[in-house]
Amino acid sequence: MNTKMNMIYWKSDKFWLGKFLEHPEIMSQGETLEELEKNIREAYLLMAMDDVPKNYQTKEILV
Repeated sequence: MNTKMNMIYWKSDKFWLGKFLEHPEIMSQGETLEELEKNIREAYLLMAMDDVPKNYQTKEILV
């Protein structure tokens, strides 16, 4: 699954924080920008795969 999304991010006192503009309910953090990107990707996949059975299939379609 290759989906491009826009991440808005900022630095707090301890962590980089970020969320997707397209899905503002998905938010994550990391000690580095690289860790933030990894964590927010994982958060997106967890949300996208919620309630999907383990024997799922994928198919690319044009919309």
